[in-house]
Amino acid sequence: MSATPRSVARALTSTFRPRRVTTTRSTVGKRGVVRTRAASSLTLTRPDDWHLHVRDASKLGDVVPFTSATFKRALIMPNLTPPVRTAEEAGKYRDLIAAAAPASDGFEPHMTLYLTDNTTVEQVEAAHASGFVRGYKLYPAGATTNSEYGVTDVAKAQKAIEKIAELGMVLQVHGEVTHANVDVFDREAKFIKEVLIPLLDRAPELRVVMEHITTRDAAEFVAAAPENIAATVTPQHMLFNRNALFKGGIRPHFYCLPILKREEHREAVLAAASSGNKKFFLGTDSAPHPKGAKEAACGCAGIFSAHAALPFYAMAFESVGALDKLEGFASHNGADFYRLPRNTETVTLEKKAWKVPDEYKFGDSVVVPFYAGEEVPWTVAA
Repeated sequence: MSATPRSVARALTSTFRPRRVTTTRSTVGKRGVVRTRAASSLTLTRPDDWHLHVRDASKLGDVVPFTSATFKRALIMPNLTPPVRTAEEAGKYRDLIAAAAPASDGFEPHMTLYLTDNTTVEQVEAAHASGFVRGYKLYPAGATTNSEYGVTDVAKAQKAIEKIAELGMVLQVHGEVTHANVDVFDREAKFIKEVLIPLLDRAPELRVVMEHITTRDAAEFVAAAPENIAATVTPQHMLFNRNALFKGGIRPHFYCLPILKREEHREAVLAAASSGNKKFFLGTDSAPHPKGAKEAACGCAGIFSAHAALPFYAMAFESVGALDKLEGFASHNGADFYRLPRNTETVTLEKKAWKVPDEYKFGDSVVVPFYAGEEVPWTVAA
């Protein structure tokens, strides 16, 4: 695969122009928004979260039920300390997560493993044979929380990546370079040019998910790429731009990696997610940290959104008049890309405002949630 020419990428921008907000909705098939002047409810196929952090055994019991109550499946990230690197380690972690979810939720944790410079072909084969490991996560060393074990040079993991491609597994990518001379707001665009395109030139059949995309560059690249390239999108990168980090002072609970970007990038990412393009799907990147670890001299990166993930996405899609595209994004596209059956259950969103608590219990501490103390206009019906 060769680099996407800017002329081709720019030609795609018409696909990603934000829609005007509308005040009327019409029913979509047998499910969808009720025919009223203002949308009052929305029933969707039960969604999946294809990018989720639940932390370790001492804390996961407090956060897993938020996800399992709404989502049927979730892809669990492996950046613990130490990281989850083998199928055996993933199996033990998966059992802990499953035990933390109420049995009545019928929740299914799916796993990805931490790719390192030393990941072997044999480990990849064992992961594939497990039946519950969906792929490997590429963290460039130093890119985000607990990424110090990450890949220092993609060439060092080339044999493992070739086996991942051969077996049809998925490489989930944290798409940022970590060079000290690259501006933090430019890391994603640089990664595409310097790492991802050369990687795909060497392994064109590799199935890749660019996780939590944040820029127009990434949205256009994914849209123009072959069918084996997809992307997840978080609620925060659709709802806020980087000004949120500095409103009235430093706002640590808006700090995440990749960092929030300019308004033009937020608009492009939201437009891509709400376009109906099957390459884009839901991945919250909900990442809880204790309050003290966020409100610190060197605060941790991560936004906890699991408590109201689907309402947040509804807010974003509604803002551009695209509620009719939410089901595909939340419930169909990810399952299709991961070659899993679509869920058969449904969930219903209601236009019923509620106030997010200031904090939730998180192990022996508390976590400050996304939209803490603020009103959210949508709720998931019991």
